[in-house]
Amino acid sequence: MPVTIKTVQSRADLRNFVKFPLHLYKDCPYYVPGLFMDEMGTLDPKKNPMGKYARWELFLAYKDGKIAGRVAAIINQIANRDWNHAEVRFGWIDFIDDKEVSRALIEAVAAFGKQHGMTTITGPLGFTDFDNEGCVIEGFDDISSYALRFNYPYYGAHFEALGFGKVNDWLEYRIFVPDKVPEKVSKASALLQERYNLHIRKITKKQIRSEKYGQKMFDLVNRTYCELFDFTVLPQEVMDHYIDSFLGLLDFKYVTLVEDAAGKMVALAVTMPSIARAVQKGRGYLFPFGWWHLVKSMYLKHEEALELLLIAVDPEYRNRGVHAILFNEIIPNLIEGGFKYGESNAEMETNNSIQNVWNLYEKEFKRRRRVFSKEI
Repeated sequence: MPVTIKTVQSRADLRNFVKFPLHLYKDCPYYVPGLFMDEMGTLDPKKNPMGKYARWELFLAYKDGKIAGRVAAIINQIANRDWNHAEVRFGWIDFIDDKEVSRALIEAVAAFGKQHGMTTITGPLGFTDFDNEGCVIEGFDDISSYALRFNYPYYGAHFEALGFGKVNDWLEYRIFVPDKVPEKVSKASALLQERYNLHIRKITKKQIRSEKYGQKMFDLVNRTYCELFDFTVLPQEVMDHYIDSFLGLLDFKYVTLVEDAAGKMVALAVTMPSIARAVQKGRGYLFPFGWWHLVKSMYLKHEEALELLLIAVDPEYRNRGVHAILFNEIIPNLIEGGFKYGESNAEMETNNSIQNVWNLYEKEFKRRRRVFSKEI
């Protein structure tokens, strides 16, 4: 039977869109779903503040009377303006191993893009860089972190068959926690703090709002990453949304900030105990018991893995070794917490500065993911 494409129009359609990967990956031990409630909110223009800065359409593919795939077509007006291109993104893309299905999904995205004057199609990408990005093309034998999505090996072959080419690759690593802070790191930390008059700042959840540390953190993220591939500089409403929904979940024992003498934030590291297996157990749902698995993993009896969600260093201090100050503070906390290794977030393959940092520790390559693009 031919493939039928349906536009998501109702709440029921959106639930089917969000739930589809649970069926596609039901027997896959490496797939970690997003939290159902978060996904529903992110994809709803009335709840996602990016609704003011992007337009999108969600599509479901049906074959033989069943859902066979899904995709989001996204026009990010901020990125298109800042990067001077006319790009429609495809994200939240999943499909059975059937080239008719993947072709129909991509054609739906391309048609949406052409309708709005776009000239290229690129993905997988989300609304911002805090959404899932990239298609896994190497490293299919290990569980995903919560922050990143796993996909089956056939995805990349489908995109290449549709005429897509590589536009950017990200790498993921597993970094093992040492028995103690390397002497090179501790010495560099002391030297840099004295030379630039920097100091460690630890904060509480209350200070996120009361002393505007959430705002300072995302301002630093914007300054740090604004020149990286297709980065979306976060508007105020979006930063406020992330402060409420993202920072509120963190255990600030594992969040480290560096400030200068004037109190300006110049570096940060955001880490958290891995919740990947906890989310797997709840299949992405908080109820009836998913919340307990999350609380247990985050605060009571965590896994051996830590997720290295975010490291940012102000461009003024780039290539000055300020990472040493962060890790001199982080490593003792990880040792005390019993963590065995950290899972890096996706890092651009050209980001030599962060990869040089990992070279100070025992590490292993875990995964490569790719963003594809072509003209439409």
